[in-house]
Amino acid sequence: MNRRRAGFLDPLLTLLTWTGTLIMFVPIAWMILTSFKTEEDAVSYPPKLFFTPTLDHYRRIFENDFASFAVVSILVTIVSTAIVIVLAVPAAFALTVRPVPKWRDVLFFFISTKMMPIAAGIVPIYLVARTFDLLNTSTVLVIVYTSMNLPLAIWMIRSFMVEIPRDVFDAVAVDGAGRIREMIQIIVPLIRPGLASTALLCAIFAWNEFFLAVNLTTTVSTLPVFLQKFLSFGKLYTAQVAAVATLINVPVVVAGWLAQKSLTRGLTFGAVK
Repeated sequence: MNRRRAGFLDPLLTLLTWTGTLIMFVPIAWMILTSFKTEEDAVSYPPKLFFTPTLDHYRRIFENDFASFAVVSILVTIVSTAIVIVLAVPAAFALTVRPVPKWRDVLFFFISTKMMPIAAGIVPIYLVARTFDLLNTSTVLVIVYTSMNLPLAIWMIRSFMVEIPRDVFDAVAVDGAGRIREMIQIIVPLIRPGLASTALLCAIFAWNEFFLAVNLTTTVSTLPVFLQKFLSFGKLYTAQVAAVATLINVPVVVAGWLAQKSLTRGLTFGAVK
C-alpha cells in the first residue's frame, strides 16, 4: 500500500514542482522577451510572440549613464555586505558561543529593529544624513544597507553557530585557544557555507533596495533608481524598462547560480545530524 502511494505521489510532486517552477519563470521570460521588442510591439494586444528583435533599448541604456549607476550598486553592495559579515560574526559569537549577559534581550533588540516600517524611519535618517552632509553619496547607502542587513545576518549566523556540537568548544577550551583564535580559526571555517548564504542574501537585499536609495540619493545612486528614469506617464517605455530590469537581474541570477551549492548547504546547515 505504501509503495503504491509513493508510486502515485512521486509523479504528482514532480508535476507540481515543474508547474510551480514554470509559473515563477514565465514572468521573467516574458520580461526578457519584451526587452527585445519595439515599444509598439511591447504594448500590442494581443501580445506578439513573433516579432523582429531589436537591441536599441540596450544601446539606449548605456547612453544614459548606466555604467556610473552600476559602479555605485556594485560598490555599495560589496562594501556593505563585507561590513555586515565582519560585524555579524563576532556579534553572533558573543550571543552563542560565549554568551554575554542578557543575550536574549540583545537578540530581541536586533530583531526589533526590523519591525519598524522603513517609511517611518526615513525622515530621521534623512535629517541625520543631511546634517553630516551625506546626502547623494555612496557612503550613506553603505551605512543604511549595513544597518538594514546586520540584524538578519546576526540571527542567521547565530543559527549556524548553535548547530556546532559542544564537543568542538570543549576541545578548543582544553587546547587553550583564545577567543579570537577560537572564532577565526575554528568557528568560521565550520560555518563557511552559512556565511556564504548569509552574504548572498544580504547582497541581494542591498542590490535590489529602492526606497532608501531614491530618498537619500539622486545622481549618485544605484540601478533600481536608474530604472526609475524610464518610468514616465504618457510615454511608451515598456520595452525599455524591461531591458533595464533584465540587466539589473543578471548579476543576481549569476551570483545565485555560482553560489547555489554554498547557499543550499548554508540554508540546510544543521538540518540533519
